[in-house]
Amino acid sequence: MIWLILTQETINPISIKGPAFLKFYLILVLGFYASVLILQSFKGNSSKTMFYFMILILLLGIVKLIKGLIIGKPVGYLVVILIMEGVIILCQPGVQSNPKHKPI
Repeated sequence: MIWLILTQETINPISIKGPAFLKFYLILVLGFYASVLILQSFKGNSSKTMFYFMILILLLGIVKLIKGLIIGKPVGYLVVILIMEGVIILCQPGVQSNPKHKPI
């Protein structure tokens, strides 16, 4: 978000156009997944919040993809990034529920 504010002078990532959005999105995705890998190396499991952030980042990319398709801009790189992100989300192990709760 700091890069977004300093270089693009906006808080809205959907309003960014072209290569600037791809830079922002790659910084966001790579930064988030690097932090996830570091967290998993220490802790070993994933949380629901982390999964929800993954979905939120994916939805941001999908919204920008739809906007680009409507305008008629090339979206090839974004499609590749979204496919890779979708595969990573699908490969995530299931989120563990609280072991103290017993199913009914």
